[in-house]
Amino acid sequence: MGIVRLTPQEARRVALAAQGFHAARPATVGPRHLAATIDRLGLHQIDSVNVLVRAHYLPAFSRLGAYDTALLDRRAWGPRRDRRLFEYWAHECSLLPLSLQPLLRWRMERADRGEAGYRAMRTFATERRPEAMALLARLRDEGPLSASDIQTGRAGWWEWSEPKRMLEWLFYAGHVTTATRRRSFERVYDLTERVIPPDILSLPDVPEAEAQAQLVALSARALGLATASELRDYFRLDASDAAAAIARLVEEGILLPAEVPGWPPAYLHRDATLPRRVSARALLAPFDPLVWERARTERLFGFRYRIEIYTPAAQRQYGYYVLPFLYGEALVGRVDLKADRAGGRLLVHAVHWEPGVGEGAREALEVELGVLAGWLRLEGGSRLPLST
Repeated sequence: MGIVRLTPQEARRVALAAQGFHAARPATVGPRHLAATIDRLGLHQIDSVNVLVRAHYLPAFSRLGAYDTALLDRRAWGPRRDRRLFEYWAHECSLLPLSLQPLLRWRMERADRGEAGYRAMRTFATERRPEAMALLARLRDEGPLSASDIQTGRAGWWEWSEPKRMLEWLFYAGHVTTATRRRSFERVYDLTERVIPPDILSLPDVPEAEAQAQLVALSARALGLATASELRDYFRLDASDAAAAIARLVEEGILLPAEVPGWPPAYLHRDATLPRRVSARALLAPFDPLVWERARTERLFGFRYRIEIYTPAAQRQYGYYVLPFLYGEALVGRVDLKADRAGGRLLVHAVHWEPGVGEGAREALEVELGVLAGWLRLEGGSRLPLST
């Protein structure tokens, strides 16, 4: 099998097309557009920060433009008949298509045996298992519960209570899943068999090696072109599991070995497309799969990006909640944004441009800020001054 050779510019276009940025936004976003985007990406990462809008809403906005977030809510946390997504640990905690549930049961089984998860959680798989099973029985008898429904003391912001640890182990091990999210975005847990539709639960288990190969294939399709570490990172697979999966997919012709100047050895998905050009315009969440792997972002775009939420204010270089701005085929700037919900305004704290950016990019950002403000039902956007 020969090696596919790509220029850095071609590699960037492949990656952008795989992520859906080569296509024009629809005039009106409907359920099928959202479903296609979720299927293309494979997951939407969840994050608790709500400075602008919760992170899982942003990838679809970046690709489709303004859409009704209730469509996503119904797919994720609506009535069982409307469910198309479920929550689980994939690339961090994520919303995933229900079709992926059988492909992650091996991870649930490892957690159930105490072979996966945080150390403080693993004890519930072994010596403290009776306590967790008692909590599971309580859920069975009482119905959906959150950690705050159970805990007796008040845990700190970064500290999990004992009931929360038990619930998270039950979640990781597949005994429970997310029934809904409260207004505060607190997770409410229920038995998996009462949440996941029966036609999904009745699907046969997939052997570990086969499931991991399918997950790597999904990662490769979503990335278009990727290194081994990037393929592993998408669903957070162990290095040895990912290596075996990659070797298998190369042998099957699903992954094609590829070379790009300045890149480590890479793999091209056999169905990847190479558009002649990409004319994108998008603000990207810090947890968007186009940019979440920071070394890949720098390699693809020459753009060094770090999220500074946890950096002391005086030490931040660009701001608290900074979104990269994609224009054409390049990341051309960083925009520090905040939704002032009380005041009904979209606040643009700062815009930091990359060298050599022209007026076209500045005008495009003003347009995109206007779209974002309208989507969030806020005033501002293009009428706000852009500072650097």
